[in-house]
Amino acid sequence: MKGMKKVFIYAFSLLFLVPANSSEVNPQTFIDINAQSMVQIIVNNQDLFESDPDLFKKKIKDIFEPMVDFRRVSASVMGKDNYLKSSTEQRLEFIEVFKNSLLDTYASTLAQWGDQKVVTNFTNKTTFKKIEDVNQDLLTDSDSYPITYKVRKSDEGWKIINIIVNGVNLGLTFRNQFRALAEEFDGDIDKVILNWTSDANLPE
Repeated sequence: MKGMKKVFIYAFSLLFLVPANSSEVNPQTFIDINAQSMVQIIVNNQDLFESDPDLFKKKIKDIFEPMVDFRRVSASVMGKDNYLKSSTEQRLEFIEVFKNSLLDTYASTLAQWGDQKVVTNFTNKTTFKKIEDVNQDLLTDSDSYPITYKVRKSDEGWKIINIIVNGVNLGLTFRNQFRALAEEFDGDIDKVILNWTSDANLPE
C-alpha cells in the first residue's frame, strides 16, 4: 500500500467519527479523541477484513456515519450550480452513493494500517471561533504528513467541514471530480451519480 494515499484515507475517515459530548470539548481535543479512536478501531480489526469484509465495513460505518452532516458534505462536493439544478431525489441519492462509495473504496486500505501514529498539535487557546483550524501530523516509519482539519461549531458540537492533507484540499478535490463527471456526461446528474467513485485519484 502506497503511503501517501493511506494518509488521505485516514484523514478523510475522521470526518465520520463521533466522540462523546463533542459540544463540551475544544476542537483540538475533539480531533485528538477521534484520531486515537480511529487508530484503535482499525488496529483491533485488521484481520476481520480478510475473514468478513462486510462486518469490517459495518464496524467502520457504525463509528463514523452518525457524526457527519452528509447533506452539507454532498452539497459541497456537488458544487453550487449542480446542487441547485438537481432534484431532492438526486441529492438524497448522491448522499447515499457518496457515503457507501467511501466505505467500499477505502475499507481495504484502512485494514492495512500498520504502525503509523497521529499527533495533534495542541495550542494554549482557551476561546475558539465558530470555525477553527486544527493541525495534526501523521507519522510513518519514514515520513511525516501534515493534516489540517477545518472544524465548525454547531448545536451538536464540533464537526469537520474540510481537510487539507500535505497541501491537498480534499473537499476541493472531490468537488473537481464531480465537476469533471458533470462535464463528461453533459450535466446529466443521474449519470454522474451512477458513475461516482470516491477515489478522487488521490496521490499514491
